[in-house]
Amino acid sequence: MVGIPTIGDPVRTQPSPRRSPWAVRLAAPLALTLAGVVAVTALTAPASASATDTPPTRPITTMWVWDNSIPREVDARGTGYAPAEPAVLAAWAREQGLTTVHLSAPWAADVGVVDPWMTAAVDALRAEGVGVGVLGGDPPWLDEPHLAVWWLQAAIRGRDVSHVQMNVEPWTLPGWQTDRAGILTRWFTMLDTAKAALPEGVGLGVDVPYWLAWEAAPDGGTVAEAVFARADSVGIVAFVDHAHGHDGILALSADARAQAVAAAVPFTVGVETDTPEVAGGAEWTFGDDDPAVLAAEVQAVHDALVGTPGYRGVAVQHYRTWRELVGAVS
Repeated sequence: MVGIPTIGDPVRTQPSPRRSPWAVRLAAPLALTLAGVVAVTALTAPASASATDTPPTRPITTMWVWDNSIPREVDARGTGYAPAEPAVLAAWAREQGLTTVHLSAPWAADVGVVDPWMTAAVDALRAEGVGVGVLGGDPPWLDEPHLAVWWLQAAIRGRDVSHVQMNVEPWTLPGWQTDRAGILTRWFTMLDTAKAALPEGVGLGVDVPYWLAWEAAPDGGTVAEAVFARADSVGIVAFVDHAHGHDGILALSADARAQAVAAAVPFTVGVETDTPEVAGGAEWTFGDDDPAVLAAEVQAVHDALVGTPGYRGVAVQHYRTWRELVGAVS
C-alpha cells in the first residue's frame, strides 16, 4: 500500500494498491483549505485552449484497458480476460460511444502471442473510429529513460496508434519523501526522452492526479504545469464518487483543469469503477454504486465542463470493472 507522504504536503495520505504490473494509482484525499479556492482558480483561467474544438456530445469518451484476453498459462503477460478479445472490446467501445481507448501494452508487445493480440485490438478499435493509445509505465524508468523508449517503440511498432499514454507514478517511490525534487526532475527528463522518440503523428499522453496542481515543481510553477508543458494530452485523475461539493470531482480537479486550459492541452477527467478494496475506500470509486449513480455523476461533470476549452470528456478506469458494474455478460 502506497500513499502520498505528508512531509511538506497540503494533503493527507491515501493508500492505494497496485493495479497492474506497473500502475500504482492514487486517489489522493481532500485538502479542505484548498477546496474553497479551486473553483475561483478555474474561473480565472484564460480560455486559450482548443477554442475551435467540437465539444464531446456524451459524458464518457475514454477508457483505460488494463487487461488482455491472453491466458496467463500461455504467456506470463496475459491476464486471461475473455471480454478483452478484440471484437468484444471494439463492440463495447462502439456501444458506449467512446472516442479514445488507452490499451495496456506489456513489455515487448511486438513479441510472442501479445503481438497479434495487440495489433488485432488496435485494428478492431480503429475500425470503430476510436483513437487508440498504448498504455504503460514503470517508476524505475525514471532512472533508465531508455527503457521507456524501448517499451513504447515495441508497443507502437506496426500499429495505427494516436498516442502513448504514460502512467508512470513517481510518488510511489520511497525517495519521494527524501528527494522529491530529484525524482520530479528525472520524471520530466523521462517524459522528454519518451516524447523525443515518438514518430510524427503519435502524441504523448500523461495521467496526472489532480493534486499535482498543488505540488511545487523544482524550477517553479506546479508539477502539473510542468507535465502539461510536455504533454500533447492529459488525463486528470479525480477518483471520487460524486461530482459536486467541496470534495467532489469538479472541485478537486478545478486547479488542474485551469492549468490545463492555460497550457492549451486537451484533457479528460478520470473516474474509478474498481472495488472499494482496490480503490482504498468506497468514497474513491463508483465500484460499489448503482450504475445509475455513475451515469448521473459523470453527466453532472460533463454538463459543468462541456464548454471548457480542451475538455475531452470523462475517462473511466477501467474496462473490466466498468463492465462488471453495469452487469455486462462476460
